[in-house]
Amino acid sequence: MSPIVSLVVLLIVLPACGGTGPAPSTSAAAVERGRYMAAILGCGDCHTPLVMGPRGPEPDMTHQLAGHPESLVMPPPPATGDSPWVWHGAGTNTAFAGPWGISYAINLTPDEVTGIGSWTEEMFVNAIRTGRHWGQSRPILPPMPWPAYAHLTDADLKAVYAWLRTVPAIKNQVPDAVVAPPPAGP
Repeated sequence: MSPIVSLVVLLIVLPACGGTGPAPSTSAAAVERGRYMAAILGCGDCHTPLVMGPRGPEPDMTHQLAGHPESLVMPPPPATGDSPWVWHGAGTNTAFAGPWGISYAINLTPDEVTGIGSWTEEMFVNAIRTGRHWGQSRPILPPMPWPAYAHLTDADLKAVYAWLRTVPAIKNQVPDAVVAPPPAGP
């Protein structure tokens, strides 16, 4: 068989075998870029719960990116009254309360039921671009810095999504956010 015929056969057979995705080196490069971006963006700072370690609070890597622990039911947040303190955070750094309501760091693992495993790349990018959960529903609440992250390139957001697909899936049902009503006008 001539080299040209072999190449044509290869180009016909490979897609039929499921080889339609990006080349492994490109995919590996995107995943590595996503890991790097997630580290410098601090995704784990809120989406990986803190536990007390021998030198103080440290990330609980057994729950990497699993969000607010489902076993930690938060009491109502303290009242702030006229204090200059206007928001509160849980010791896990996964639950926050303020004028916006109560927010919980979501499960970013690829768990299909409790994480973002059912999200498409487009949904993930849209969520960051629009500040809307699932890219279309309730607002993403503080302290999530989505307004800053919305300026990331499509390639960087897609790389973060690619990397998130590689972390271990963890079943962890995070409570729903509680969106506060808008403040009364003057």
